[in-house]
Amino acid sequence: MDVSGHTVIITGAASGLGASCAKLFAANGAKLALWDRNLEAAQTLASEIKGAAFFCDVTDEDSVKTALAGTIAKSGTPRVLINCAGILIGQRILGRDGPADLAHFQKTFAVNVMGTFNTSRLVAEVMSKADAITPDGARGVIINTASVAAFEGQIGQAAYSASKGAVVSMTLPMARELGKFGIRVMTIAPGAAETPMIHGVPDDIRQNIEAGIPFPSRFVKPEEFAKLAFHIAENDMLNGEVIRLDGAARLAAK
Repeated sequence: MDVSGHTVIITGAASGLGASCAKLFAANGAKLALWDRNLEAAQTLASEIKGAAFFCDVTDEDSVKTALAGTIAKSGTPRVLINCAGILIGQRILGRDGPADLAHFQKTFAVNVMGTFNTSRLVAEVMSKADAITPDGARGVIINTASVAAFEGQIGQAAYSASKGAVVSMTLPMARELGKFGIRVMTIAPGAAETPMIHGVPDDIRQNIEAGIPFPSRFVKPEEFAKLAFHIAENDMLNGEVIRLDGAARLAAK
């Protein structure tokens, strides 16, 4: 599917992986709708790439519906949805102060799982009613963001790993169900990436992580995530699969 001239929605678009995707898709002629809770940062990026910014809390149905309606009015029917909104807060199940906070687990799932599902279901409805844009009948593509932690979660990542594992598990059934509407569903599972989410990681921990990555032995660049997302959008045979983007890394226990 050629994205040029078509509307692309990106959640968590104001920074990190989402911002890199926005820049690359815009550079290739797409119309960008940037959804984020940080509206000011989203607006700054939107001005740079000639896109549109909308406040969006992915966990809230009304918030997503409002952002979607604004996107359609401003830019037209979305053909690509890239779900980059997510949170990472580590907490041991049994810590020095007792058991993990249940609210922490619930918040992690609310953003990473419910948020992904919420945006996907509402955007998919709009996509399904649009005209096909390829001879095969393609109407759109949804690209979700998981993590290698979905497969090898580390100590303290029970909530995060479980939430990203849920995103992985949703991929195939979503693709099977939405295929009849000409909508593909893919998931990218990056390793440790150069995003604001990991800026607080101490240098010694960062070095240990990098040492465990076979090649290249470094964090994923947001631009590399964006390139993969762009290829997925344009390659119509990629569907129902999870692609690891991690330099062959396998996370140790800690």
